[in-house]
Order: sequence, then structure tokens, then C-alpha cells
Amino acid sequence: MIEESDWRAMNDKIKILIIDDDPEIRFTLEAVLSAEGYQVEAAETGEEAITKTEEKWFNVALIDINLPDVNGIQLLTKLVDGSPKIRKVIVTGFPTLPNAVDAVNKQANAYLIKPVEISALLETIKEQLERQESEKTFNEAKIGEYMQNRAREFLEKNQTSS
Repeated sequence: MIEESDWRAMNDKIKILIIDDDPEIRFTLEAVLSAEGYQVEAAETGEEAITKTEEKWFNVALIDINLPDVNGIQLLTKLVDGSPKIRKVIVTGFPTLPNAVDAVNKQANAYLIKPVEISALLETIKEQLERQESEKTFNEAKIGEYMQNRAREFLEKNQTSS
């Protein structure tokens, strides 16, 4: 668990992408998240979001379902992922059970309903960032373990061939 003081210090490095065609929602979310210290960018369309993820890595993407050029659920699999993977949060004003199931099946990490409570949004972002950090730590440990095993194999191979 990350302490609150450490969390605040980390926020200035955390990048969040807001994907929503409603300018008021984009403006409000940008203002709230920027005030929390996050680096925030916004996209009005799915295509713009894809371009942004090709150019930069983001920790979290907040994705509206009803975009002018693509369904936000379809966008889940089109955003360019890095390592660790972008945490993808669907934020919709049109919640349905089929949408929620489809979102989970396409790797959404969370599902929020508009109008979203700011405290719930911030808590969801924090939870997703903690999970992302856990995945990163796990991946780094696995890479270290793999490298140790390969080095051991290499040394054993060289000792037997000498």
C-alpha cells in the first residue's frame, strides 16, 4: 500500500488520458485530475486517443462508451499498450449489463457510471495505479528470476565445456 505522502509526490509523474466527446466532461475531469497533481491529456475521439497512445504512454485511460467514431468498448483493444499496461476505466452515462460484460471481456479494468462521484473516480484511479504498480513489481521480479536462471545455465554450460 502506498502512503498518502508518497502518493502525492508520485502524482506529477502519473499520466491520465481522458477520452470523451463531451467538452464539459473533458474540461471538468481535466480540472479535477490536474488539481490532484496528475498530468492529464484529453481526446475527443477514439482515433485521437489511439494516436496519443502511439506517441506517449499513459498510466490510466478514462474511456467514454459513446464516441463519435468508435464504441469505447471496441477502443479498449485498440489503444496502444506499453509495459506496464494502461489501466482502462470505462466511464459511461449509458450503463447496460451487456456493455459491462463486454467491457470486462475486452480487458476493462473498471467500470464507472456517469455522473461519477469525484471521490469514487479518484479512488478508482488510485486502486488502478496500485494494481499497475503491483504488476510492474511482479514483472520486474519475473525478469530478474529469468535472467538469474539464464546466467546460471550459461555458467553451467561453460564449466562443462571447459
